[in-house]
Amino acid sequence: MLNAGPPVEPRAASSVLLVDQHARPWTVLMMLRPGGADFAPGAYVFPGGSRHTEDDAFEDPDRAAAVRELFEEVGILLGRRYDGSFARHRECERLREALSDGASFPDALASCQLTPAFDRLTLLARWITPEALRRRFDTRFYLARRPAGQTILPRAGEVEDLTWISPASALAPDGPTLVHATRRILESVAEEPNPARLIARLRRRRRLPQPVISVVEPLPDGSGFRVVDP
Repeated sequence: MLNAGPPVEPRAASSVLLVDQHARPWTVLMMLRPGGADFAPGAYVFPGGSRHTEDDAFEDPDRAAAVRELFEEVGILLGRRYDGSFARHRECERLREALSDGASFPDALASCQLTPAFDRLTLLARWITPEALRRRFDTRFYLARRPAGQTILPRAGEVEDLTWISPASALAPDGPTLVHATRRILESVAEEPNPARLIARLRRRRRLPQPVISVVEPLPDGSGFRVVDP
């Protein structure tokens, strides 16, 4: 897991904190990675993944990756019909059919007369995996409200479990297993009682958040290492 040579170039990635603002307290969707997964095996994370070449077809490849990964992993589409109305279950089913026929994500959206709703994604933070690790990601974390009229559909083989959980419950001592960046992201929003207010405040920022580059440090007993903030 540690890299003995020069730092590996991090891969661009996007992740989405899908928010259910009607729950009391409000919750986010988290998914359990399979034990054999390349990244965060056995841990709960937010839906997301690496940016692909097909995402470059859109004016904002990072948000395009977020929309695509959210749909591929949990079946939720942040998208609109050409008339401006938001996609619902029927459009999601049509998009899945187009993808199963071999269409790329951009082509599948176009064939279903859909466009990604980038305005529904609000940038929360950007984290970069420590230079000492072999697998590195430059990940943008977005907040997005859960759209109405859509059904959660986890992707077989990549999602072992799904849970709607409040940030405070996820951070509790008896909460799910979390990697460092996920825990820190949850800590950054846990004290906010109103997700709509949080999103509005983030959108008023005049500057984008600076990327956080974590570091690794050895454990005191020499049994391994841990990831910490710089």
